[in-house]
Amino acid sequence: MLTIGYIGNGKSTNRYHLPFVLQRENIKVKTIYQRNPKRESWDRIAGVNYTSDLNELLNDKDIQLVVICTRHDSHFEYTKLALEHNKHCLVEKPFMETSEQAKEIFAMAKEKGLIVQAYQNRRFDSDFLTVQKVIEEGKLGDLLEVEMHYDYYRPEVPESAQSFNPAESFLYGHGCHTLDQVISYFGKPDNIHYDVRQLLGQGRMNDYFDLDLYYDKVKISVKSSYFRLKERPSFVVHGKKGCFVKETKDRQEEHLKLFYMPDNKDFGIDTIKHYGVLTYMDEEGTIHEETVKSVNGDYGRVYDDLYKAIINGEDKTITDEQILLQMEILENGIKNLK
Repeated sequence: MLTIGYIGNGKSTNRYHLPFVLQRENIKVKTIYQRNPKRESWDRIAGVNYTSDLNELLNDKDIQLVVICTRHDSHFEYTKLALEHNKHCLVEKPFMETSEQAKEIFAMAKEKGLIVQAYQNRRFDSDFLTVQKVIEEGKLGDLLEVEMHYDYYRPEVPESAQSFNPAESFLYGHGCHTLDQVISYFGKPDNIHYDVRQLLGQGRMNDYFDLDLYYDKVKISVKSSYFRLKERPSFVVHGKKGCFVKETKDRQEEHLKLFYMPDNKDFGIDTIKHYGVLTYMDEEGTIHEETVKSVNGDYGRVYDDLYKAIINGEDKTITDEQILLQMEILENGIKNLK
């Protein structure tokens, strides 16, 4: 049994973590720390201890893993505190504010023989898993280009911003999703071209980014904007023999926002209208078009991997090197802000 304590009792904990953890019989949620119980806005879970005394959580010898679901600017201090109390840590993304903070945390964890990991749940998005399946089946031929889009139409968000903070940028807040997908599957790029912008002008928020990551002859483009009235496809993949287009995103977040939880059998699962389309030419020159059934996603797989690492001593799936590379890319992207 893996016993968990949460720091933070807001949207992150209750929407993106607990619905998946509570499904797992080998994981127990013992304590949730909330700094200000008067501002509590989520229903309490039966059998879970809620406290506003952080020391109660940190000094509990039963708790092996502390999950940090607070604002990004508190991740470093809370993680350091948990490690000092000999707890393994899972930290929401963006993992830290700087790569130097991340290096210090990983070094501290290594010295204590503890595991620290970022909550890169988007590795287990349905659309991303489906793209991997299509690439590996080989019908596209040699891979040439992948476009990944993460679009919104929320002009009121950047328009209301009157100051700029790198750690609160669109690149940090959302690039950490797609960049981790790229790094987890393709590894470290040979070169990166950055196009990171403040569309409303300097001194406002970063509201657009377009990063091209090069791997020999393959280009991976990660694109996002707050000003896309009509979203671009989630993924477009091109090979020498064909292409694959996945119009819609993974549906887990969509369902979670509707409070339609993972205990429903069709939670997060694509219907046929969400399936991607594969178009390719065979060896005889005949063109085929196929609808590709989506692979099911599951954010809870982050916890499955952590269980194996903490309880069974297996290697982490989300490695320190991958997180540090992501942090360095984010930092370089903000340095290239236009």
